[in-house]
Amino acid sequence: MSGGLQLENANPVIFQRSGERLLTSSEEDGDVHDPIDDREIFDLIRSINDPEHPLSLEELNVVEQVRVQVNDTESTVSIEFTPTIPHCSMATLIGLSIKVKLLRSLPDRFKIDVHITPGTHASEEAVNKQLADKERVAAALENSSLLEVVNQCLSSRTI
Repeated sequence: MSGGLQLENANPVIFQRSGERLLTSSEEDGDVHDPIDDREIFDLIRSINDPEHPLSLEELNVVEQVRVQVNDTESTVSIEFTPTIPHCSMATLIGLSIKVKLLRSLPDRFKIDVHITPGTHASEEAVNKQLADKERVAAALENSSLLEVVNQCLSSRTI
């Protein structure tokens, strides 16, 4: 990085991306009710860019399909994410990026819960409290500088 900034995790472990999901004919048919499932949510968040590295959250194992829970009937989505190091200062930004991606992608009926995998971050409770607070999330998204960083995390990149 330029400007003498040091990476918190200069050499992260890189994981292999999972394969693309093959769509069935009923999933492509707009007339058939297709409930939202764990894999569909994972597909939405897996390609989010890490704010510190030119890698996706999936490639850093920050998000995994097994940590995604969806109840389409009750309109709930719960995501656990795992920062790459216990003192990651980007944890709140990563959680916010996941939450914004889902808020922009899912119908309004869904209640979205994004939180750190228990026991994986030194400030887990504080970060989870921020991500669960609707007013704090809304205020964060009114900050143009922070919104720009979130949008960079959500922008497409070639893999």
